[in-house]
Parts: sequence; C-alpha cells; structure tokens
Amino acid sequence: MHSETQTHQPGKEFIMQDRPQYDPFYEGVGKFAGQVVLISGGDSGIGRAVALSFANEGADVAIIYKEEDKDADETKQMVEQKGSRCLLLKGDVGDMDFCRECVEKTKNKLGNLHILVNNAGEQHVQEDFENISQSQLLRTYKTNIFSFIYLTQAALPYLKDNKGCIINNASVTAYKGNPLLIDYSSTKGAIVALTRSLSQSLAKDGVRVNAVAPGPIWTPLIPASFDKEQVQKFGTDVPLGRAGQPNEVAGCFTFLASKEANYMTGQVLHPNGGTIVSS
Repeated sequence: MHSETQTHQPGKEFIMQDRPQYDPFYEGVGKFAGQVVLISGGDSGIGRAVALSFANEGADVAIIYKEEDKDADETKQMVEQKGSRCLLLKGDVGDMDFCRECVEKTKNKLGNLHILVNNAGEQHVQEDFENISQSQLLRTYKTNIFSFIYLTQAALPYLKDNKGCIINNASVTAYKGNPLLIDYSSTKGAIVALTRSLSQSLAKDGVRVNAVAPGPIWTPLIPASFDKEQVQKFGTDVPLGRAGQPNEVAGCFTFLASKEANYMTGQVLHPNGGTIVSS
C-alpha cells in the first residue's frame, strides 16, 4: 500500500520513497536493433519503463520531458547502460513548434525515426465538475491530446518512409470514467478515437496505430495528483487488488511495435488489473 504525496505535477520519481518498478523482466534479443523510438513523457513512470524496454531490445531512444531533469538524467543513464543511445528533449509538448523540433532533433541526432510513443499526460483532481477552470481544461487537453496530434503530424513523413508505427497511451478511464478526473478521462476517450481513426487513415501507408489503456499504475503522477488517503487506496478496487507497476505495462508497447503485432492496427491493449471493459 502506498502513502506518499507530492505537491507539484507532473511529479518526480527520484524523491519517491516507494520507487516504481521499471526494469524489464527478461534479457532482450535485439528485436529493435537499428531502430529509433521517440517517447513523450519518457523520463519517469510508464514512459521510463517503455524507454528501457525498447533499449533492452536494442533501440535508440529519444525522450521528451517537461522539467524533471534528474529523472530524465537517470533514465538516460539506464538506457545507455543497455548499450543504446539516448537523446533528452526538454520542453512543453503542448507547443506545436516544440513538438516539431523534437522530431527533427531525433532524426538529426539519432539518424532516423521508426516508432512514436505518445505517452505524456497530466491530470488534476476536481471533485466538482463546475469548478474545472478554463486554464485546467486547456492544460489537460494540450498535454494529453493536442501533443499526440502535433507529434504524430511531425513524425509521419519518417514513419511513412520506414513503415513505422505509433502507440498511444490511453487509460481505463476512457472506458469506465472517473468522477474526479472528468476532463482527463475525456482526453483519454479522445485518444482511443484518435487511435482508431488514424489507424484507418494510415493503413494505406503501412503505418500501424495502436494504443494501451493502463489501469491504476504506480507512477509519480499518482502522489502528485491525489491526497494521502486516496493514494493509500489507489489500485485496491481492481480484481487483482493492487496498483500495477510500470514494467507490467511496458511490454504492451514493445509488443505493439514488434513484428508479432504486424497484423494489429486500431487496437487497444488493457493492462488494468482485471477490470472488464468493452474494447
């Protein structure tokens, strides 16, 4: 059971007492050797685990992060320890020009771009729907859905050339909702619709688009979002009775990017602790 809290989003992993688990479960076999992956929000939490999972399989990794320098540096060191290159890109993914810059820097520094992981996200607890402010609404939508569109638009010329793929991070809240995270949940529903629509649009170009919809996963965003009582109960309401760990989600991303998933597009995987949803 977790109990810690933080006072500032998006949260810092290096100060967490109960550190999330991010190490891959197995030794890689080079599935992504010679490939380049760009991950938004890749410094900590699910993004860190995904970065390490791809590096474990031989990919070079570019990580976009907002402000968490120490977390990003730690992740970079971990990726490099696996023998892969790692490029850090600091800034706000809610800005279209910055997203374009990230894609171009990834191509120029790492030589190519094969896989885009849209993972960055933020959430703000609000008990009263009427109190969701315009500024909160705009922040949440810019980070959670606008950035996915910006990065995808910028990356598409390279993904089309490489017959690459896009993997979007959605959420179980897209399917079951959350009364305290209404604006967040609505962005996650938009991500599912974006995934399905974009997959149909890009099929002719050989670019696959899929998504992952995690349930309650223990990341820095959780203690940075909820009070101590809510953190203590986090994840206990799913059938498996606990919050998941980032490395229990990361494999969904690498699977969807792999050759094993060549016949999958427009689909959503659900690592959510056993919650039954309509996919």
